[in-house]
Amino acid sequence: MGPHATIGGVRLSDDMKRIVLEQRLGFAATVCADGTPNLSPKGTTTVLDDEHLLFADIHSPGTVENLEQNPSIELNVVDPIVRKGYRFKGIARLHHSGDTYERGLRLLEERGYQASQARVRTVVVVRVEQARPLISPAYDSGATEQEVAANWERHIAGLRGWAGARE
Repeated sequence: MGPHATIGGVRLSDDMKRIVLEQRLGFAATVCADGTPNLSPKGTTTVLDDEHLLFADIHSPGTVENLEQNPSIELNVVDPIVRKGYRFKGIARLHHSGDTYERGLRLLEERGYQASQARVRTVVVVRVEQARPLISPAYDSGATEQEVAANWERHIAGLRGWAGARE
């Protein structure tokens, strides 16, 4: 499994935690009852502890329904500027109430999310069983992180210039 493997799961490295905490947005892949994939952005993706990630079910009925049938999940979290991140595979547990649900709400609130009971239906805790780097092919040419970031920033500036020209 790699240097961060532990029995039953993966110990998240400091860099993995940094990426998740900085980016906050993860993309959750689950499996629908008919076997088709479901990919859903989760803007509350955060670190629970050294072996678990979590996100809130705010408007995620499909994701939660899929996880009720099959708890396997993959979360991808990527820094879009440098185009690097991580793929986290694991098993999800759904918490609609109780200690873990309350702990999740408190943690999300501490990190700046609006995580009231009225807003969050479920706290989804993912035990990470596999974690792998996710690196864009933009690096295949030998580009540095600074070059990749500069290209992305030029792209964004171009989009902003284009949007401003329409107004």
